[in-house]
Amino acid sequence: MELSSMLEHFAEELRLARAAGGMSQTALAEALTYSGALVAKVETCERRPSLDFARRCDAVFGADGRFERIQRRIGREAMVPWFRDWPGIEAEATALRWFEPICVPGLLQTEGYARALLRGGRLFAPDEVEQQVATRLDRQPVLTRDRPPLLTFVVDEHVLRRSVGGPEVMREQVRHLVKVGSGLPRVRIHVVPLTAGAYAGVSGPFVIATPPHGEDVVFQEGQLHGQVIDRADHVRRMVEVWESIRGEALSHQQSLEFVTEVAEAWT
Repeated sequence: MELSSMLEHFAEELRLARAAGGMSQTALAEALTYSGALVAKVETCERRPSLDFARRCDAVFGADGRFERIQRRIGREAMVPWFRDWPGIEAEATALRWFEPICVPGLLQTEGYARALLRGGRLFAPDEVEQQVATRLDRQPVLTRDRPPLLTFVVDEHVLRRSVGGPEVMREQVRHLVKVGSGLPRVRIHVVPLTAGAYAGVSGPFVIATPPHGEDVVFQEGQLHGQVIDRADHVRRMVEVWESIRGEALSHQQSLEFVTEVAEAWT
């Protein structure tokens, strides 16, 4: 069975089970602890159901694993071209809240920094490095499009101090942060200083995206892959983590002054 057919199968089973239970999409969303917008997208095959979503459907409807079995068959197939992955969500978002404790966020990286970062891991062949750099740079026009999203970046001071590619690359990169932060009105850059000590952000990077329609989603990146999470309870928790981190950071203007000082230190 093709992937599109399996998506339709899951959607049909979900609609039938919901109708048999006399539940609206809103009521089902509350029972699943997911957004109503996501339930609607699954039912119209616009979003692929996650394993957690399927298991919750089984629990709500007493379906004895039926939804999980269908979902696992979907998961074994390649994604269809029109299925929205993270770059698509990122490009469509009306707002992005991005925290990075380790390296400069991808949307703010210079070509030299991105290349040095990818080479440093020694995991890619030279041609793969160049392909990855090009892909990363291709995402950056979102910063300067006609109606850019509201972009708020919070980085740990370690990001500015870690030498990636040497002093020249770092000087160019840190100066680029100042240029973007001072020149683009929809961009805010904040720095969590080392004096903050232990804080909520030490657990790792994440991005909260606000789509043009529907609820926020969270992107968390691991060593080998990233994960888009749209469970309402998880998103709420990550918003709390974001607010805690943001509370430890310097203001936008203070951060730009701080970053300017760090740029001079790389000379």
